[in-house]
Amino acid sequence: MNMKNLTLAALFAALAGNLAAQSPQPPKTHLRVGDAAPDFTLPSTAGNTVTLSSFRGKQPVVLAFFPAAFTGGCTKEMLAYQAGLARFENSQVFGISTDNVPSLGAFAEKLQLKFPLLSDFAKRDVARAYGVLMPERGFANRATFVIDTEGKIAHIDEGATAIDPTGAETACRRVRQAPR
Repeated sequence: MNMKNLTLAALFAALAGNLAAQSPQPPKTHLRVGDAAPDFTLPSTAGNTVTLSSFRGKQPVVLAFFPAAFTGGCTKEMLAYQAGLARFENSQVFGISTDNVPSLGAFAEKLQLKFPLLSDFAKRDVARAYGVLMPERGFANRATFVIDTEGKIAHIDEGATAIDPTGAETACRRVRQAPR
């Protein structure tokens, strides 16, 4: 993708995100703590695809859904994860958005993120499966899911509380300390 297309994609994502940030009305997910986490495979800003089930038996996974790259709340959230990344020792953090991979790549580069962002752009099936898609707007609302090593949901934050990674960090620590 050339620089002009990348710039246009980033600008479009920013404009869409700004509209989204003006009136968030988060849907409450139908998923609950203890439910099996819906499996998925998504493209990553690391240049590969990520399959959630590949982490079973290995480490907890944080899925931090955010509405749109380059917006205020999403920037704050991803920077908070980056700043606290060391506290997620032996856990895998992923940001997930319905933005396309080039936009997410530019966002990750700008923020100097050391964890991958995943794109649910093509069909938005993952946001839908997790109950966070706002179909009338075409993007996911802010929500964080911590998935334990058995593939079950161990923690959920939705809306504004999901900007702060403290709940996810605490849940990951509990999962890592739980007897197996």
